[in-house]
Amino acid sequence: MAITPSLALDDAELSFTYILASGPGGQNVNKVATAAQLRFDAANSPSLPERVRTRLLTLAGSRATRDGVIVITARNYRTQQQNREDATQRLAELIRQAAHKQAYRVPTRPSKGARQRRLDGKSRRSSIKQGRSKKFDD
Repeated sequence: MAITPSLALDDAELSFTYILASGPGGQNVNKVATAAQLRFDAANSPSLPERVRTRLLTLAGSRATRDGVIVITARNYRTQQQNREDATQRLAELIRQAAHKQAYRVPTRPSKGARQRRLDGKSRRSSIKQGRSKKFDD
């Protein structure tokens, strides 16, 4: 399963179990296990770089177990196949977020002209406000 151009997961790393689901399906929902539960062992996955692995487990939050296994339960659809695809798409999106490298801000300073323009604006505003005050002539 391709996640990004440089990152892919082997389908053998994903394990699915099917459980009874609430929600749409009528009486069928009580008889057929349509909800898909995806388990992915992120802590021991050879496909993930260390940087992505640590960020993925952080982003997963309560979906990750103490052992580093990510559990995603999909129960939005009426069929096992659709729920299975939904769970894999959600995992792929989570890994994409973890693989995204954040751009670091390069600290800059305002130029001399920008500082001067800011101070000029402040003094202009100050003179406008001073002009509004009442002047008493004795």
